[in-house]
Amino acid sequence: MLTNEKKKYDWLTIALYLLIVIFGWFNIYAACYDEAHAAIFDFSRQHGKQLIWMGIAFLLALSVILIEPRVFSNAAYIIYVVLLALLVVTLFIGQVTNGGQSWINFGAFKFQPSEFAKWATALALAKYLSQIDLDFKKPKTKLIAIILLAVPALLILLQHDAGSTLVFAGFIFALFREGLSGYILLLGVLAIALFVLALVVNQYLLIGIVAALCLAYLFIWLNKRNSKDYWHIALFFVLCSVFILSVDFAFEKVLEPHQKDRIYVLLGKSDDIKGTGYNVHQSKIAIGSGGFTGKGFLKGTITKADFVPEQETDFIFCTVGEEWGFLVSSLLVAAYILLIVRIVGLAERQRGTFARVYGYSIAGILFMHILINIGMVLGLIPVIGIPLPFFSYGGSSLLSFTLMLFVFIRQDADRNQLL
Repeated sequence: MLTNEKKKYDWLTIALYLLIVIFGWFNIYAACYDEAHAAIFDFSRQHGKQLIWMGIAFLLALSVILIEPRVFSNAAYIIYVVLLALLVVTLFIGQVTNGGQSWINFGAFKFQPSEFAKWATALALAKYLSQIDLDFKKPKTKLIAIILLAVPALLILLQHDAGSTLVFAGFIFALFREGLSGYILLLGVLAIALFVLALVVNQYLLIGIVAALCLAYLFIWLNKRNSKDYWHIALFFVLCSVFILSVDFAFEKVLEPHQKDRIYVLLGKSDDIKGTGYNVHQSKIAIGSGGFTGKGFLKGTITKADFVPEQETDFIFCTVGEEWGFLVSSLLVAAYILLIVRIVGLAERQRGTFARVYGYSIAGILFMHILINIGMVLGLIPVIGIPLPFFSYGGSSLLSFTLMLFVFIRQDADRNQLL
């Protein structure tokens, strides 16, 4: 029931949001700085346009706070279906940009449905798992939850947007919190490890290594005399072998040529610093040149020379590294970590399942975005093109993340009123 109890908004989360957004704008200004267009309010430049998006985002945040929290729960499935429809439409009329077909043009305005699809999926998953008579331990429940995640992820993958597709792995944290076995997470890590090893090591040698590990495990547990163990080990070996042998097919038939090249560069099987590896090579030079305290605001020589493409969007973190140095870069990462930890803490204190699942979903999405973006800028993972939340230039990204966060803040403010 609803009461007249005064709402208490989490001002720490709001403060972290404002800090990251505003600091992001300063770095967008630095990344696209030009002495001929140095005015802060030059709306023909990216930093000027971002100011407009920031104003819209702040109005959106205020609007969300004024809406009854039950509105989002009641409309969750409708929002989910609408975003799925937009993803399908994008496959037919979407604009191709950097190899991906994920943008819809409305005159001078461009809209990326995949950014909002993550929010819609978080709402739908939270709505489904918050049903009173739902038992998450049942296979049917898990299957439906996975389908809710898989459908938008597949549609986004068909748009050749591997980065946004990979973000959906972040929902595993919400599922894990609701009772998903830790073995599923372990299998995911194992699959990634085998995929990478299959590209680096001879496939048949890798199968031999897996066989040796299985035999070692069998020897250790031999004294149990339990036939089930033998069958489990044999099944595990067969599944691993099939997976290893299928990696080459998946790598050649599923991934785009530029994605394969980026993986080869990361694994050291290619060293194309003038082609595929150019962005990462220049990014690492920029970050390394910043040292501990940086070169100073607007004094980044690599930033000013525009050596790093997409520096105001996907590679914005290298501007931070060059001009602000390791110290401020670490503080930015710490702010992100604090934001995610705070969201998880707020999710744990929710009285309703909907808000808890939604909070964990948002934390998972943010974690994946930050991990992938900073990881690719540092050359730790392949370049797949994904914005840094609240920080990179772009209206769709800023609005979608603002919407995600403030819907949760609104849910938390009424946690004692919603039963």
